[in-house]
Amino acid sequence: MPNERLRSSIIAANLSIIDLAAHVGVDPKTVERWVTKARIPHRTHRWATASLLNTDEAYLWPDVLDDVRIRSASEAEFLHLYPHRGALPPSLLPTLFERATDAIEVLVYSGLFLPDSYPDLAGMLMVKASTGTKIRILAGDPDSAAVARRGDEEGIGDGLAARIRLSLGYLALALEIPGVDIRLHATTLYASVYRLDEDMLVNIHTYGAPAAHNPVIHLRRVPGGRLFGHYLASFDRVWATATPVPHNHAVGPERRKVS
Repeated sequence: MPNERLRSSIIAANLSIIDLAAHVGVDPKTVERWVTKARIPHRTHRWATASLLNTDEAYLWPDVLDDVRIRSASEAEFLHLYPHRGALPPSLLPTLFERATDAIEVLVYSGLFLPDSYPDLAGMLMVKASTGTKIRILAGDPDSAAVARRGDEEGIGDGLAARIRLSLGYLALALEIPGVDIRLHATTLYASVYRLDEDMLVNIHTYGAPAAHNPVIHLRRVPGGRLFGHYLASFDRVWATATPVPHNHAVGPERRKVS
């Protein structure tokens, strides 16, 4: 039986079997067997393929979930479960932000607690970006139906959109620096994600409860594990659908429409 998930993912990425083979470093006939005969590649080839296609290896090859090494590595990625965001050690997020040198990636609706807790957050991001750290921030589009629905579910109505505009206002200064990229998304937010190099905090969302009241999982990437990569792939999918906020663009309480 052909691997239709792999075939469709290759097509969706505007790639060919030859392109994928060249990227992964195998013969095109090998990739063709992955597609037409549903052969499962070596794990290093699975990782490279999933990364290129911006998806998760378990989506492309569900049978790998039965791999003992993957289960073991995924368990090793799990560091801690906090019952709610307030249970995070006070020094954890500041330490992870300060230590990050490769990537800071945040997926939230408002994330207002960040500038509230760290008044110089924009300045810190500017310094990080100037030294080569990749900064990607996804905030909810305050004018979107998804944000309105979430505000109603939490019982705060337009309050969530107002919090987003406040958060964007605090971050506006950082948009003056190339390398700080902020986008607005209109997707359902199943979890807030804070990726800081090889560490990730995942704030799981539940119906009717504010993010601060929900559990937080602390992950650290382990080669062969799938949890870190699973949430990072989700971040990338939202990023691809989001609207960029141009540099030097005014964002804040009276946000203008962006194109």
